[in-house]
Amino acid sequence: MSRTQGSNHRRHSTTAMLKLSAVRASFALGGRLAPMRTVNRAARLFATPFASSRIRAQSARPDQDMRQGSLQVGDETIATYVWGDPSTQPYALLVHGWSSFGLRFMPWVQQLREMGLAVVTFDQPGHGRSSGKLCTLPDFITTIRAVGLHFGNAALAVGHSLGGAALALAQSEQWLAQRLILIAPAADMEAAAGRFLRFVHLGDHLRGAFLAWHEQRTGVQVKELQVHRHLPALGQAGLIVHDLDDRDVPWEEGERYARYWPGARLLTTQGLGHHKVLDAPEVLDASFAFLRGEIVGDRVVASPNLPFGVA
Repeated sequence: MSRTQGSNHRRHSTTAMLKLSAVRASFALGGRLAPMRTVNRAARLFATPFASSRIRAQSARPDQDMRQGSLQVGDETIATYVWGDPSTQPYALLVHGWSSFGLRFMPWVQQLREMGLAVVTFDQPGHGRSSGKLCTLPDFITTIRAVGLHFGNAALAVGHSLGGAALALAQSEQWLAQRLILIAPAADMEAAAGRFLRFVHLGDHLRGAFLAWHEQRTGVQVKELQVHRHLPALGQAGLIVHDLDDRDVPWEEGERYARYWPGARLLTTQGLGHHKVLDAPEVLDASFAFLRGEIVGDRVVASPNLPFGVA
């Protein structure tokens, strides 16, 4: 890095820190002076994807075999990306995470195609090339089910971060995937909200009102979005991949999937964090080994005599 580049980097970092400090101060003060208006502002911020999702999606360079299309899901137009023919081939559905975009999965596509699978991915509402401004976990789930119903049951589905949680919760009699790979999946909406409130310095006494805003908008109780309430019913095989150094979604949330899901195994990595883990070579190798039927990761077991353990 040159001296000029280093100076620009420090200047941008300082500006970002000052902006964050100002946001935190405004929430801390607003939480005392105008609590409900401040809760509404915080809740909308929590449900607003970063603008970088759209910028990165526009700059992504897919290969010439991809077909771009769209689906209408409720009031939103959802951008879709397809390789192969899901109507005649088994297909893999790839589900991105918060403030990401469907073409983030490009490193997966070639190997999936070489395994004989068609590939489908898409941008969630408010993300990438899809319409919309606000998005929540229930919106993620609704969109997955709509895309899944359009293309049919999937041979495989892969989800990252919030997309992993939504993918697990989207499984139903109407649509399912025969196998699931969840990478750095979030497990608890209430815990995620708590991390956000601490990050923006909004007082914990406003947590109830913050969660009530979410429930009123979505019609879904936050506790119903805790995945451990649903995982025991999953019958398919699954691979959970989570990094010990994940600062966005704690490793313990990935471990919870493997503990409550009878057909899942847990692969733990270290040093990849929350984002690099999605397409790290060792994670891709392990995922395709799992698809070939090889034993990957550990089976996490729980019983009255062994609450947590590895077998």
